[in-house]
Amino acid sequence: MAAQPGGPQEGDKAPAFSMETDDGGKVSLAAQKGKKTVLYFYPKDDTPGCTKEAIAFTGALSKFEKANTAVIGVSKDSCASHAKFREKYKLDHALAADEDGRVVDAYGVWVEKNLSGKKSMGIERATFLIDEKGVVRKVWRKVSVDGHVDEVLAAAKAL
Repeated sequence: MAAQPGGPQEGDKAPAFSMETDDGGKVSLAAQKGKKTVLYFYPKDDTPGCTKEAIAFTGALSKFEKANTAVIGVSKDSCASHAKFREKYKLDHALAADEDGRVVDAYGVWVEKNLSGKKSMGIERATFLIDEKGVVRKVWRKVSVDGHVDEVLAAAKAL
């Protein structure tokens, strides 16, 4: 599926993905069939906002599991970086490595950023809630970390 500008919108079929995880495994959209999936994209392991978000998702993981929802964090960091990040903060959800950027491109989250007038490319903090049939049901862009996990959980429960 070709990436559309800005990535998939609510109601679109979610772009297929398959990525290696920090524990030596793999995650794919096909393997999630029959359960909801939270696919959250974050810029970099072990940075303040990303750490706070990952810890919040881990803290709510049992509630997501009760709502038949898997949680997968995605960045372009390596599996080795993810493993250190997971260990340091005792993270319990999957961390997927998209080192070649195919998934961040497919979801439209590889964007130009402007920090103090300096432009660079990077991952936009964004979350996609995908239903059991692989359809994007909710999209959050330019995520503010505070309160985000509770909002995603409420949406997952409502599906």
